[in-house]
Amino acid sequence: MKKIELEIIALSHSITQTHSYAVVLGEMNGLRRLPIVIGGFEAQAIAVALERMLPSRPLTHDLMRNFMLAFNIELNEIIINDYQEGVFFSKLICTSANDTIEIDSRTSDALAMAVRFGCPIYTYEEILINAGVSPENQNKEIKTGSITSETGKGKNDLSTMDTKDLKVMLEEVLEQEDYIKAISIRDELKKRGT
Repeated sequence: MKKIELEIIALSHSITQTHSYAVVLGEMNGLRRLPIVIGGFEAQAIAVALERMLPSRPLTHDLMRNFMLAFNIELNEIIINDYQEGVFFSKLICTSANDTIEIDSRTSDALAMAVRFGCPIYTYEEILINAGVSPENQNKEIKTGSITSETGKGKNDLSTMDTKDLKVMLEEVLEQEDYIKAISIRDELKKRGT
């Protein structure tokens, strides 16, 4: 089967499931999108790596990357290889000096590892047909290369706050390791030129 390369184009709050997020993958050199609902922890792990933030202590996916590198194991690619009853299945394709190994993974964890290693993300045509979204039937705008909130609530609340309060809030959320909220606050501060 021919592999189709994808890239992460958005990470947002899920409007369909409370306390969940959606990572949106876009077809390289194409228009189709693959939205995948993930948990908050995995969303933070992806956001931290995408934004090149340095948490005070390594997150679980950072630990896994460090472990793999310590033993000369490289993550070459991830493949979203199956979709059954609304659940995506993925594999990590890893190499060591002597072997190439496929490791079963939750898709959210595979994506968190892919952004840490800078490796390509692939899927197959059948999965894009069954779970993908084409431009002609998208119900909402997907912002390329950004981490957005589809609910809009957090964004509106931040725009009404003064700069001093935003800076205090940023320190608090960084202390709590809520990196997704920190990114939203940082973006609001950037808009204001601070």
